[in-house]
Amino acid sequence: MSITTTPATSPTSPRPVAAFIGRLIRTKPLGAVGGAVFLLFLFCGVFADLLAPYDLNDTDMARRLVGPGAAHLFGTDHLGRDVFSRILIGGQVSMIVAVSAATFATLISILIGVSSGYFGGPYDMVTQRAVDAWMTFPDLVLLIVVIAIIGPGMGQIVLVLGLLYGIGGSRIVRSAVIAMRSSMYVTAARSSGASDLYILWRHILPNIMPVVLVLFTTRVGAVILAEAGLSFLGLGVPPPAPTWGGMLSGSGRTYMYLGPWLALAPGLCLSVVVYAINVFGDALRDLLDPRMRGAR
Repeated sequence: MSITTTPATSPTSPRPVAAFIGRLIRTKPLGAVGGAVFLLFLFCGVFADLLAPYDLNDTDMARRLVGPGAAHLFGTDHLGRDVFSRILIGGQVSMIVAVSAATFATLISILIGVSSGYFGGPYDMVTQRAVDAWMTFPDLVLLIVVIAIIGPGMGQIVLVLGLLYGIGGSRIVRSAVIAMRSSMYVTAARSSGASDLYILWRHILPNIMPVVLVLFTTRVGAVILAEAGLSFLGLGVPPPAPTWGGMLSGSGRTYMYLGPWLALAPGLCLSVVVYAINVFGDALRDLLDPRMRGAR
């Protein structure tokens, strides 16, 4: 007599993204809060035109320097413009510049760092001496000189910040590639006749992704601060587009004592979003790095 067995049905496993988010919340609550804050700022930046309750340059001297309240969440400036609306539009500018420049910088870091760390030899020596020469220039001075020469603008800022942080960040990627290059699986793949391109794509890049991800997130925060610094000096995105740094430099500095909210609003936004991005990036590194991942 034959006995027919029915295979046990395993419970449906959660989707990978949902499982990762749950793991992030359980093990890294501060990183989860930072990620939520960053996504909130990103959402507000993308939909700033729809969320802004007032027009960008809607001036009304009758409501000049009105404090925060129900009608104006962050008060008004010296021209009667709604500060909350300008904060939203300024966040949109900051997010566009930050994500674009950080993406460009990360691609440059991967290109230089992976090729230099994997191939080594004279190419690595020449490349790293060029990187050393680039890193000797002070960041702020280099930004001011280049922007003063080519002129302010969103495209120019993305280009300059991408080059600035991309070339410097290649040292971090290079260190990770050198550590991966001497691993046993890379040696085994090379012994089996695998090409350099295959090894780079299948073995090197996947294993340095945690480093690249953390590098990208830290670059987003650094670019936001750099763009705010340039705007504070008058070398950022030109008016009439508002920026957080420009708001600190303009009405925020001039009317700081009459309307403290003019400086507090953009300053707090800068501090909160940069801190949230940094803690979120650290949490992602801890969760995605295979060497720090616990046994299932």
